[in-house]
Amino acid sequence: MKKTILTLLITLTTNSIATDSQSLYKNCAGCHGDKGETSALLVSALIAGQDANKTILQLTAYKNGELNKYGLGNIMKMQVATLSEDDIADLAEYIASLKK
Repeated sequence: MKKTILTLLITLTTNSIATDSQSLYKNCAGCHGDKGETSALLVSALIAGQDANKTILQLTAYKNGELNKYGLGNIMKMQVATLSEDDIADLAEYIASLKK
C-alpha cells in the first residue's frame, strides 16, 4: 500500500512539473515553435535540446538586461521579466527535453 501511494505521489508530482513547464513554454512557442524547432524572428538559433545550464544562463542574463543576443534583448527581457529562478530552471529543463 505504501509503495502504491508513493508511486502515485511521484507520478502526480512529475506530471505537475511537466504541465507547469509546458505552460511556461507557451509564451516561448510563438517565436520558437511548439517544439523549439523555429528560429525566432528568423535570426536566433534553434533552442530544442539546448543544454539546460546554457538556457538558465541566457534567460537570467536576458532578465537582468545583460544579454542582447541577435538584437532580441528587449523582447526577451519582457518575456522573462516575471519568471522566478525556479520557473527559469523548469523552463530550461523542458527546453532541454525537446527533440532536435
